[in-house]
Order: sequence, then C-alpha cells, then structure tokens
Amino acid sequence: KDRRTMFAGLCQRLHTTPCRSNSTNHASRTFSSMTHRPEWHATTILCVRKEGKVVMIGDGQVSQGHIVVKSNAKKVRRIGKEKNIVVGFAGATADALTFYDKLESALDQYPGQLLRACVELAKTWRTDKYLRKLDASMLVADKNISLELSGVGDILEHPSVMAIGSGGHYALAAARALIDSDRSAEEIAKKAMDIASDMCVYTNKSYTIETVDSGVASPNPNTSNLI
Repeated sequence: KDRRTMFAGLCQRLHTTPCRSNSTNHASRTFSSMTHRPEWHATTILCVRKEGKVVMIGDGQVSQGHIVVKSNAKKVRRIGKEKNIVVGFAGATADALTFYDKLESALDQYPGQLLRACVELAKTWRTDKYLRKLDASMLVADKNISLELSGVGDILEHPSVMAIGSGGHYALAAARALIDSDRSAEEIAKKAMDIASDMCVYTNKSYTIETVDSGVASPNPNTSNLI
C-alpha cells in the first residue's frame, strides 16, 4: 500500500510539473510579446542637382510596425550659419537627430567647409563606440557638393542624384531616368518621390522641400566618388 501511494504521488508530480512549466513559459512568452517594441520604419530622402539648382526632398511618414504614427514629420532641414546647407536624414529618429547635432558642431568648427566637416564626423562615427551603435544615414548638400553619410561611417559623393531610406531605391531609379529630360530639378524630385510613395508603404506624399542655388552646371550623373 505504501509503495502504491508513493508511486501514485510520483506520477501526480510528473504529470503536474510540466503543466506548471508550460504555464510559466506561456506567461513569459506573452509578457515578451506585450513588451516587444515594433520596428520603426522611415523614410525616403532624395537629392537632385541639375542646372545650377540643388533640391532636397523628403516625405513625412513615420511608421511603427503596421501603424502610421505621424504623417508630417520634417526630415529635411537647413543648417549652417547662413542656412545654405540642406540635410535630409533617415533611420531611427533619435539617432538621426544625434548625427544632425554632430554635423552642426562639425560645421561650427569648420565653417564653409562641408566636406571637411563630414570627414571629421565620419572619423568620430567610426571611432566612437556609442556612435557606432546608432542607426541612421544622411544626405547633405551645399552649392558645391552633394554627400551621403552612410550608416557605417562612409562618405559617398554623388554629382547629380542620390537617395536613402526605405523608398530610396525607387526614388533614385526614377530620378536617374528623368535627369536628362527637360524637367527642372524640383520637378524631377517631386515626380520621383511620387513614384517612390506609390511603391513604398513607408513613404507618403507629404513632402518637405529645400533648395539651394549652386550656380554651376551638373556633372555626369552616372559617376560617383568614394571618399
């Protein structure tokens, strides 16, 4: 009788223990899913340089997971003491604003030298352990040069058209197809963004546009330099 009682108790423990474990695991998974933050998606930024004019354009949509949390975000801005430099950023908002502030500080240190300021920012980007973890990229342009600061600290010089973000490839392809047409730089930028917004679910038609007069003709759009 004692052996039967012990055996029955052992079977009961073996039967109920997995249930408690499964319940605990299920609760853990449920809590994890509740506390998981959806990935933030944004954006499309495009820069077109043609016939003495530089146009930087960006959409206004910010998405979190499957939800549009903002439709009129301003991702294109003017910086510099004379406000003659245009910047567009894509990626995590806080990270992008951090790089934006870093670029402004570099321009204060090297006024009127956009390339030098970007090179110094890229050096800091690569060597600073904190900055290397930030997820963002930027397009920067003045009357002389257009640059892309990639998410790994590289600097790309684009003579005519450049784009970043979730819809960047669509906008870039459309702008390159239109660059030799009779359209102006602003018309090309708007049309290319319309195409990108029709194809990319994370891009809308609420645009921010900034322009700079370069006063020089655009070079060959099919070449670019890696600095």
